[in-house]
Amino acid sequence: MMEPETGYARLGQHHVAFEVMGDGPIDLLSTVGRVGSMEADWADPEAAAFLHSLASFCRLIRYDSLGTGSSDPVPLDALPPLELCLEEMLAVMDAVKSERAVLAGYGDGGHITMLAAATKPERVLGLILHHSPARFLWAEDYPDGLPEQAAEELASMPDSDFDRLMDFANPSRANDPVYAVRRQKFLRGVAGPSAWRAFLLDFLRRDVRSLLTAIHVPTLVLHKQDLQMIPIALGRFVADAIPGAKFVQLPGADVAPFWESPEVFLQILRDFVTSIGPGFSSHDRVDRVMATVLFTDIVSSTERAFASGDAAWTDLLDLHDSLSRRLVGDHLGRVVKMTGDGILARFDTPGRGILSATALRDQLARVGLPIRAGLHTGEVELRGEDLGGAGVHIAARVMAAAGPGEVLVSRTVRDLVVGSEFRFEDRGAHTLKGVEEDWQLFALAGI
Repeated sequence: MMEPETGYARLGQHHVAFEVMGDGPIDLLSTVGRVGSMEADWADPEAAAFLHSLASFCRLIRYDSLGTGSSDPVPLDALPPLELCLEEMLAVMDAVKSERAVLAGYGDGGHITMLAAATKPERVLGLILHHSPARFLWAEDYPDGLPEQAAEELASMPDSDFDRLMDFANPSRANDPVYAVRRQKFLRGVAGPSAWRAFLLDFLRRDVRSLLTAIHVPTLVLHKQDLQMIPIALGRFVADAIPGAKFVQLPGADVAPFWESPEVFLQILRDFVTSIGPGFSSHDRVDRVMATVLFTDIVSSTERAFASGDAAWTDLLDLHDSLSRRLVGDHLGRVVKMTGDGILARFDTPGRGILSATALRDQLARVGLPIRAGLHTGEVELRGEDLGGAGVHIAARVMAAAGPGEVLVSRTVRDLVVGSEFRFEDRGAHTLKGVEEDWQLFALAGI
């Protein structure tokens, strides 16, 4: 069976490797994130047969995330945050002229596709999640998660033990000497041992639970019933949290989909993909999306207005509005409205919102207009050019809790940029006026 040719999508100065096969009526974009390699998959005959079967009923699009396989490398001490991973995927879709696709996320790739479905519904026909928990590690409100010790053991695991980890992930092949040779090629094809460790730790420590309720596309969640590496309860949690999602328990214990009755897996995928149809557009029916909301406020604006005088204050507000529109636009956001002495702005991703907030704080301070800023990522209602809903209300309350010159964010924002260059200081739990329960807030400490 022939392998498809490798193409490259540009993302800034980086090159993202991709391949396309099949000519079916629906695009299916499949990603495993940073724990896979296109070329390494083709070295396994069973994996190759599985991929050709997938491409028999759709146009199959796959790519190597930055840092893996044939794509450009990335520094291991500054891995691209989740929102940049989404930009990789969108760059590939643009390069192959895919306006909308069913997204299939496996493992690490599931987080990328969840973010896409929540924030870019106009690009997503449907969502397939396979062994992609929204969070891995235990928390008080997440009792089925793995103990923190799992991450600590991975961090200290000798390089030679990654073979053992692969055997644990795919026990049906643990004693297969032919697979043992292929396994080595696969591991080297993805990345070196240090990179593997960095990628897996990044995946283990993510928490994207906040995205789930904002997903409003047809969703299928698949999980092997005897999988030891990822408890099945974590898969059920994802399906239960996504409105209308279907959960399917598959036989077997392997992470990989192409061993242990691949025909069952393929038939489920075929039925789901073809049931959607190429003309379906979830965006036509959705008026709620996941967005990062930024509120700013000029510190002591009333006192400054009296001290400056009406004419001078009007000039300062005009400067504030002009700078705000430019700096929000520079970070691909949109000013929803001016609030008199601040702004309400919307961003597709939290990282852009944080960068815009810091740029606003620093540049406005230079012209004598110190501000406070608050950010929250949540589901918002689209009301024409305006925004509404709880996500907007919470962002306003976060801003109100910020001190002069402070960029304050909700825990949701902090969780979604874990692994990025942003650093935060815990400001503890706060009671936000009109918002149920206490909210943990964090102050931006550095970039």
